[in-house]
Amino acid sequence: MTTRKRSSSLKLTTMLAGATALTLSGCDDPGAQASWDPNRGEQVEAFSYKSLEECKAANEVSDQQCETSYATAQKDDQKNAPRYEARASCEDVYGVGNCVPRSEANGGGSFFTPLLAGFVIGRMLDGGGGYYRGTGLYRRDDAYGGGYYSTWGGRLGRDYGTGRTVISKTSIDPPDVIRQAPPKIQTRTSVVSRGGFGGGRSYAHSGGYKGGFGG
Repeated sequence: MTTRKRSSSLKLTTMLAGATALTLSGCDDPGAQASWDPNRGEQVEAFSYKSLEECKAANEVSDQQCETSYATAQKDDQKNAPRYEARASCEDVYGVGNCVPRSEANGGGSFFTPLLAGFVIGRMLDGGGGYYRGTGLYRRDDAYGGGYYSTWGGRLGRDYGTGRTVISKTSIDPPDVIRQAPPKIQTRTSVVSRGGFGGGRSYAHSGGYKGGFGG
């Protein structure tokens, strides 16, 4: 077995906190979407990095996989980053100076999104031997729970049993019904009402984890 170099990836000091359940409207199958939770379901081993160079230097996955996952993170960020009506609302969650203005290419309006803090690669296991997939990461302000969250709302955590960094499989590779839903622009009221658990769409607090890596 090849010995891995010590990773210089993002150091996580927080564990999985409260779960968040996604609620969407105006979709073909609202029942399925209302029950989707980006922090539940199968947990997979995750590798997180601040930059493409850091990923390659860690030697945890191939350089090709670093490049592919980084490109996917950039694409997901452009299309599905958390959106906020005002800079102040975005900075409440992600910290002062960590939000930037954006607008839809087709003139669909302007909004603010958090800056990418890095990207995450999940080892997605299946019967055929598994594969890897990446997406973006955003860091929330300590006042809103801290921690790193994927573009799709899943929070990085640590498995107490193995010591490995983990994330839910669907928060890296969500089902099509979630991936194709239009992002919702959040207001200050919606952020406050969810106690800081607002993502790119519409989230609500729904209890905590039980088990080896929940808090």
